[in-house]
Amino acid sequence: MPETDSDFALPRFRVATYNIHKGVQGLGPARRLEIHNIGHAIEQLDADVVCLQEVRKGHRKEEKYFKHWPKLPQADFLAPEGYEAIYKTNAVTSHGEHGNALLSRWPVLMHQHEDMSDHRFEQRGLLHAEVHVQDRTVHVIVVHLGLIPASRIRQITQLLAFIEREIPADAPVLVAGDFNDWGRRVGLMMQAAGLAEWSHSRAWTYPSRLPIVQLDHVYARGLHPTGLMVPHGRIWRQMSDHLPLVAEFQWD
Repeated sequence: MPETDSDFALPRFRVATYNIHKGVQGLGPARRLEIHNIGHAIEQLDADVVCLQEVRKGHRKEEKYFKHWPKLPQADFLAPEGYEAIYKTNAVTSHGEHGNALLSRWPVLMHQHEDMSDHRFEQRGLLHAEVHVQDRTVHVIVVHLGLIPASRIRQITQLLAFIEREIPADAPVLVAGDFNDWGRRVGLMMQAAGLAEWSHSRAWTYPSRLPIVQLDHVYARGLHPTGLMVPHGRIWRQMSDHLPLVAEFQWD
């Protein structure tokens, strides 16, 4: 039987986004290290690309406090076997730094960072990576937007300008992360720019113990959203203040 184009069709592309709260939950003496549980959980997601926010590169105070603090930076520690880990710092503090990370099952061709800080009280940024999926290049952007509504609008405007400037108009694009938006304004801006997400079912991700809102999103251009899933259960509720979001896409 002769081969057809469908014989070479790529399977569904699975993308996860997860704000890991720096791998620690709780406050004061009651706080606990969850980074090891998060590592096992990320493996279970079985995503082609995992987009992470609030990832520690290092923290001198926490390293001393927790006996089993990983020796590797958190992005490298969390990467499942065979995955490539990319990390970029958003915020530098007195004891360390944290930012966004991308874990990819597929080779990463290049990556870059852009500062998105809107004021001096919140250090924010985007991580952009080109991921080579068989014979295709997918542009993946990881974001963590600000807490102030006006800041988020300006950051989305900056994000869309970055996409227009840095990414070819016909290239597939994924934008994933913690958008910190309790309303619809950010989503409408993304949709108006041609970036779509699965909208046929609810996917509440925050707060993890009793989720009432979806702060985490995966938007796409050049890929068709086919489903959305949020894992639930006690183990997921205790690891971070967010639940992970898993989105599936088909190629346009």
